[in-house]
Amino acid sequence: QVQLVESGGGLVQAGGSLRLSCAASGSISKINGMTWYRQAPGKGRVLVASITAGGIPNYVDSVKGRFTISRDNTKNTVYLQMNSLKPEDTAVYYCYAEVIILGSPYTRAYWGQGTQVTVSS
Repeated sequence: QVQLVESGGGLVQAGGSLRLSCAASGSISKINGMTWYRQAPGKGRVLVASITAGGIPNYVDSVKGRFTISRDNTKNTVYLQMNSLKPEDTAVYYCYAEVIILGSPYTRAYWGQGTQVTVSS
């Protein structure tokens, strides 16, 4: 019923920037929290940044001061602006959203397909 489509990944040199987008579509009434996770090869999926429905952000320590999460509720989209990228930021980045579907009082969780971010030295 709901799809999360990510875009904006790619290859960038250390110190560069990328902006990830995650657009939700479908029979959406409201989106609550939205979160970016990442998964490096051989590693588990870990939280990078989250933002509440009210726009309150939270970040893992390793990206504080470099990454900014934001959302545009009119477009059902969450963004992750990534500056001063480091090789250790290399991972597949996944969008996660808690969505209230039209006609339902319940929240359901959805994952995006993932987008590759590669940071070279």
